Amino acid sequence: MNLESPKVSISKSSQDIYNFLSDVKNFEKLMPENISKFELLEDDKFLFALKGMPEIILKKKEVTPPNKIVLGAAGGKMDFSLTGNIIDTTEGKSEVQLKFEGDFNPMMAMMVKGPISKFLETLVNKMPEAL
Repeated sequence: MNLESPKVSISKSSQDIYNFLSDVKNFEKLMPENISKFELLEDDKFLFALKGMPEIILKKKEVTPPNKIVLGAAGGKMDFSLTGNIIDTTEGKSEVQLKFEGDFNPMMAMMVKGPISKFLETLVNKMPEAL
């Protein structure tokens, strides 16, 4: 299952956005209002839970400064990745898009598609304010 957030324009350089997303504790500022738990486990790993959903652990898996950060599932029953793509558009402005890739059976994919799409949208839409 592959999902993409809308592209969001941010009045920051790609390096500024990359630096923000590289520090995984900053993801707490991007979380939806229905977050019930956020915990930094290591410098590159955090746990979060949304109300009514299981806890999810994400770990920084791959970085390509200043344009790409990949977080992946670290434990649990589901294997997936969350990729942040950052593109310089003009001087001091960039676009960010989040991509979710997961290998789910059709029933699970149908159940999680809506909540994950909304989650991606929330993360990316909170970035301009959080930076």
